Amino acid sequence: MSEAGGWEVVFETQDESAWRAYLRLLRAADEQIDWSAARMDTFCGRLTQPTTYRLSLFVPDRARPDH
Repeated sequence: MSEAGGWEVVFETQDESAWRAYLRLLRAADEQIDWSAARMDTFCGRLTQPTTYRLSLFVPDRARPDH
């Protein structure tokens, strides 16, 4: 991304089935998100923490309410 801005978390869960269901809903929705401005992260906690799934969208500074 060449613009100044930041990543805003849209959805986060430790439940893999909820993660997959949310992504299916997004893909089937009438209003599509810009997948080129999306980031999907999987944080593997190994044995000490549960795995966390996170969807974030890049929001340019000019579109952020605090700028």
